[in-house]
Amino acid sequence: MGEETVMDKQAELWNEKQQTLIEEVSEKLINGDLDTKIQAAREIRKLVRKSSLKTRSKFAAAGVIQPLVSMLLSPNLDAREASLLALLNLAVRNERNKVRIVTSGAIPPLVELLKFPSSSLRELATAAILTLSAAAANKATIAASGAAPLLVQILNSGSVQGKVDAVTALHNLSTCEENPTPVLDARAVSPLISLLKECKKYSKFAEKTTSLLEILSKSEEGRNAISCSEGGILTLVETIEDGSLVSMEHAVGALLSLCQSCRKKYRELILKEGAIPGLLRLTVEGTPLAQERARLLLDLLRDSPPDKTLTSSVLERIVYDIAARVDGSEKAAETAKRLLQDMVHRSMEISMSRIQLRAASCTPSDIQSA
Repeated sequence: MGEETVMDKQAELWNEKQQTLIEEVSEKLINGDLDTKIQAAREIRKLVRKSSLKTRSKFAAAGVIQPLVSMLLSPNLDAREASLLALLNLAVRNERNKVRIVTSGAIPPLVELLKFPSSSLRELATAAILTLSAAAANKATIAASGAAPLLVQILNSGSVQGKVDAVTALHNLSTCEENPTPVLDARAVSPLISLLKECKKYSKFAEKTTSLLEILSKSEEGRNAISCSEGGILTLVETIEDGSLVSMEHAVGALLSLCQSCRKKYRELILKEGAIPGLLRLTVEGTPLAQERARLLLDLLRDSPPDKTLTSSVLERIVYDIAARVDGSEKAAETAKRLLQDMVHRSMEISMSRIQLRAASCTPSDIQSA
């Protein structure tokens, strides 16, 4: 018998053994008493974590999802926790299981768990909603379930991990086009600003947070909350200076929404936080949308009425007008020149650092082939 044949036989025997184990555990879950069901749910979690991705599908095919969802309604807290952890593991990296779990009725009991006094169960439910909301087919159901206001509460009172999960879940739900009602309200602004202050502005988490703040800036209540939150506008300005391309695009979008809604009300607040250097740099370095937004916002920040076209000469005039307001007309030309030089210098520095990073990541063969 050849080596390959022996290996194939061993793999076949292992698969048969694994399938038998899946069927035995599933049978316990479906037909056992409560203690047996709890033990089976814990075994499912353990087996799914240690096995291949196919195991998730095999357990679903064995019919475990519906009884696990039913256990979420149990008055026994151990049963709820065991089923929740099993469902979480079955859903991870398996789109079909995510949809099956939601169509089996998991969302109402998960929403109830978001209200639960036990912080561990509440945050497990948050993680579950985050995982399930990643599937496009589930977003409308979850968005309409009343989960969003409860996730906002977790932004205020949850653990660090709970807050991160809540932001990601809300971000997932915010992209649901089928839901006619907004996922967010102005109560989310203050905790989102606090989280943005504390995180690295170029992180994926900051991208999600600024995306939510940009959505909130579209309403009058959201704009008021941003301007009234301690450091709200300053935090968005800092994100324009230090964020990733995506974070900067959302942050300038939020500030632009403020200024477009009421130039008189928000112009001075944005100027006071030193937004100009970051906006100038963004006109050169941002995404095409961020560049356009930065130019529009710079135009709105001038003393004189906004221009309809934004050529480079108009941009220079914007800088001059702002410089005159900051340092007086006598020093305006000098200040404007310095601002523009700083912008160009900063742009060159960033370009050089990117070139150096690319060069450092090249192998000798990469350089030769290039």
